[in-house]
Amino acid sequence: MRILLTGANGYIGLRLLPQLLELGHEVICAVRDKKRFSQNKELLDKIEVVEIDFLQPAKIPEAIKNIDIAYYLIHSMSGSTTDFDSQEAKAATTFNEIMAGTSVKQVIYLSGIINTEELSKHLKSRKKVEEILYTGNFKTTVLRAAIIVGSGSSSFEIIRDLCEKLPLMVTPSWVKTKCQPIGVRDVLQFLTGVIGLEKAYNESFDIGGPDIISYKQMMLQYAELRGLNLFIIDVPFLSPKISSYWLYFVTSTSYKLAQNLVDSMKVEVITSDKRLQELLNIEPISYKEAIELAFYKIEQNQVISSWKDSMSSGRFKKDLNKYIQVPTFGCVKDAQSTKVENPEEVLERIWAIGGNTGWYYANWLWKIRGYFDKLFGGVGLRRGRTHASEIASGDSLDFWRVLLADKEQKRLLLFAEMKVPGEAWLEFEIDENNILHQTATFRPRGLWGRLYWYTMLPFHYFIFEGMLNKIAKG
Repeated sequence: MRILLTGANGYIGLRLLPQLLELGHEVICAVRDKKRFSQNKELLDKIEVVEIDFLQPAKIPEAIKNIDIAYYLIHSMSGSTTDFDSQEAKAATTFNEIMAGTSVKQVIYLSGIINTEELSKHLKSRKKVEEILYTGNFKTTVLRAAIIVGSGSSSFEIIRDLCEKLPLMVTPSWVKTKCQPIGVRDVLQFLTGVIGLEKAYNESFDIGGPDIISYKQMMLQYAELRGLNLFIIDVPFLSPKISSYWLYFVTSTSYKLAQNLVDSMKVEVITSDKRLQELLNIEPISYKEAIELAFYKIEQNQVISSWKDSMSSGRFKKDLNKYIQVPTFGCVKDAQSTKVENPEEVLERIWAIGGNTGWYYANWLWKIRGYFDKLFGGVGLRRGRTHASEIASGDSLDFWRVLLADKEQKRLLLFAEMKVPGEAWLEFEIDENNILHQTATFRPRGLWGRLYWYTMLPFHYFIFEGMLNKIAKG
């Protein structure tokens, strides 16, 4: 079948794509920015990619007019605490308008479990999107999941951050809320299993794993699997706002996502709906098995996607391409260079920068800068990186965003998502004479921007020089 995959750059979309190709389907990936999409040339040869912004007036690319199936995987929760619901409704309405000009027969939407009258803003928004999709001129299949557990998922990464860093936790009352986690592997099985399934037309199904457990139990079971000693004391007086700040400072999540997650965690998301499970003969794995599988993927460096690479995990939401041309006027720079003996080895060190590898020189100062960034509302260093040695345009890299990662040109360009009074770029490039160029560019905003740069200048001098030498010589 010919399938349109929206949200193809997202956590689920990037994992669903290879599954659809293995099943022999033709896939058209809808993204807002082609340059941010996969740089895997072997993969790109097998698919079509179209640019569609579902928050803009409807335009129908020729490539999607003759599709059979469409996946709707567009979510905005991590990008805003106030208007994500209106954005999601607008995107769904635009999607319907675009689909009206195609031959699509079935739309498959991944939503959230709705089993109570008092819904969080997040679940209300998911329900509203369902209602909008059901008005489209196609058959709609809705799969409702609670917590999705897999390497790189926001739920898994938050639990991982909490349990690995805090042996003793004083937690709010929402840790007693029950939920029904499901492994990402099973979610993908359900998503592919309903393709063209007439019994699933105009139906909503809950999908969940076999375990109904509290968030506290999820953390304790994680700690048990990892051999960690974890003590949790829950108290009733931590407000949602304090809980949000607690998640924000301890984990890699943004404050906006933390606030929306806390709002959702107060609502039980459990189900007894096993209709689709029986229809497709799928036996979901347990929560512990999902954790074990996630760590297997991490240890094998096979993490396909991470929520941290979404644009909404950082400072900018879209259109980073306008920053790819590093400015020259009105800027201050630290430019250094050195001859390298083995450019291929040096390139590998550049491609491994950040995350667990660190920044090669004065890592403790980078960590302090990350702590201060968190303190002032920035992303800090906790996002790390998705892959240990691979990097692509659009990826998050600690408190940077990758603008360009081109191994053939031997060039890596980063843009700062930390809190700074201006705009900052960091570039590494090896030229044809095997000269490694390292350039930090800062475009200050007003007087405070210039004061910031000159205040940091003594630190920049030896940090950047030390980093250059370590990268060049190993």
